Amino acid sequence: MLAGHGYVVAVPEIYHEFEAAGTVLAYDQAGSDRGNALKTTKELASYDADARAVLDHLASRPDCTGRLGAVGICIGGHLAFRTAMNHDVLGTVCFYATDIHKGGLGKGMHDDSLERAKDVNGELLMIWGRQDPHIPLEGRMKVLARLNEVNAKFTWHEVNGAHAFMRDEGTRYDPELALQLYGLAFGFFHRRLGYGDLPAQTAGAGETRH
Repeated sequence: MLAGHGYVVAVPEIYHEFEAAGTVLAYDQAGSDRGNALKTTKELASYDADARAVLDHLASRPDCTGRLGAVGICIGGHLAFRTAMNHDVLGTVCFYATDIHKGGLGKGMHDDSLERAKDVNGELLMIWGRQDPHIPLEGRMKVLARLNEVNAKFTWHEVNGAHAFMRDEGTRYDPELALQLYGLAFGFFHRRLGYGDLPAQTAGAGETRH
């Protein structure tokens, strides 16, 4: 969807060490079990290296302005949060980022995401579902307190939605919420990553005005 609005987008495969290129884990119990198993099999440093590789790839493209951002949903929200720790990321959107509050990402289930919140240089847009059992109230408040503690630049939204309310598959999908929140994300990225209107070009002597 972002690409359709004029952004240069890269979507990394986070389990490329374990699955063949192009593999899509189904949105069923088997797919969830496989994804959850790999989530705590992969090394934390490998997640971070993947993020850095994607940022470097984007920055190297001739059609990239160099103004970098990140967005993610669920585990992708957590990975986007960690991507925001790179100094050149200007804006990051995290939709119900799982496991930040309990440090459960990566092999050993002992990530340092909350501790490293101080390393976030750009701005964050944090969006949560109040009926999400994977990120209960106490978990959300733990993240909020840490962001305030490190004086992070962020906007915080909580909506009445269950886990996966943004995913257009399954009974928890809420299309009205998805529409509203994609609008927030687009507005955020337009402000943080856009250049605004370019100045008008004045034709020089002998040049044709357009």
